[in-house]
Amino acid sequence: MQKQSVTTFEEAEKYINSIPRFTSKNTMEDTKAFLHRLGDPDRRMRILHVAGTNGKGSVCAYMSAILQAAGYRVALFTSPHLVDIRERFTVDGEMISREEFLGAFLQVYHLLEFPETGDGRAEPAPDAQPCLPFYHPTYFEYLFFMAMVLFPEKHPDFCILETGLGGRLDATNAVSGKELAVMTHISLDHVEYLGDTVEKIAGEKACIMHPGSPAVYWDTCPSVREVFERKAAELGVTAYSVSKNDYRFHGFVNKSIDFSVRTEYYNYISLTLHTIAPYQMENAALAVRALEILDGGRTIREPQIRQGIAGCFWAGRMEEVLPEVYVDGAHNEDGIRAFLEAVAGDGHAGPRALLFSVVKDKDYESMAEELVGSGLFDRVAAARMQTGRALSPEALKRLFEQYPVYGCQVYDSVSEAFHELVHSRRQNERVYIAGSLYLAGEIKELLKYDKF
Repeated sequence: MQKQSVTTFEEAEKYINSIPRFTSKNTMEDTKAFLHRLGDPDRRMRILHVAGTNGKGSVCAYMSAILQAAGYRVALFTSPHLVDIRERFTVDGEMISREEFLGAFLQVYHLLEFPETGDGRAEPAPDAQPCLPFYHPTYFEYLFFMAMVLFPEKHPDFCILETGLGGRLDATNAVSGKELAVMTHISLDHVEYLGDTVEKIAGEKACIMHPGSPAVYWDTCPSVREVFERKAAELGVTAYSVSKNDYRFHGFVNKSIDFSVRTEYYNYISLTLHTIAPYQMENAALAVRALEILDGGRTIREPQIRQGIAGCFWAGRMEEVLPEVYVDGAHNEDGIRAFLEAVAGDGHAGPRALLFSVVKDKDYESMAEELVGSGLFDRVAAARMQTGRALSPEALKRLFEQYPVYGCQVYDSVSEAFHELVHSRRQNERVYIAGSLYLAGEIKELLKYDKF
């Protein structure tokens, strides 16, 4: 790994994007040691940690919005980004600047510079700690370290961290302390890394719980509940559950959802979500309960909750990107089921079209079966995304040949498929796009430059 001269945002982004080519996952001990080399910046912030299979980003967004409505300054680190890598770093809902991104990059990069000996071999810098010779962060670790050095400079009241993958070994779990741990809905995903049962996956997520801090979790099923409660008992902390019994759906009004959430201090409070996705009621209810447990009703009251929920926007989650064109980041079986529930209940009376794409390491056979079996779509198109992880057009064609009734058209690019679907829309037809967050990102990138 050669030392490079990095002086611009573009060069910093290019370097980070090249990391997967020359590094592998590090141990938690090395991640913690490097965080210590950075000066333990995590110790200067009140951290709220969120893990789970689906809904993590949305729960983070709702928590951030409610806290801001209560007058708090909030730093938020999430993943992945849809269009701009800086989306991962926000303070009070605003992305960091390119200059701030570069500055944080260089603070980390400085500690990665290794001089060369006379024979060309790399050698650790004199101040390098013994456990870190030749240490280099992974892609996600690098971004996490950038958040850790950047956010304290912004003096947030709270820092919300979304895990990247899992919980126990996730880089974000290297922080030394937390105010609160939140676990969202658990389902099968990334089974090659996290386990092949929801109980094993829950066990990985449960490890973000921290001694001395409360935990709040979505009550997915009895076996998952048992995992979370057992972990909480081991740590001597209280774990609070939230379930579908804690909210009530009242109806759709002008592409928004009216519902109510049961709270600890105000019984049920009426709220409005500016989305057509019913699954966001679950995420909002979890966020409300988490902040009630954190705050104890001192500063976060009914008006702040109502304002935060109503004002929250989370891109790529049943987002209307054009009139009657919706993009959803559903990217696994459980996400697809939630997406289909939203489609089935959105009240649209006309025909529906679907644009689908997926990465090859997902259970795309089951995802396609759910989509087609729903009977909700009158026509289906599939396309290959730009990412190297994308399922090929050939594989997509074989996948949908199993469902000849739809005559699925397969395209070589998302751009081609999207143009065709939008420009050939039938009267009163609504277009939906789902299957991957990469797909959501490509659509939003496309809309930045193309006029429809």
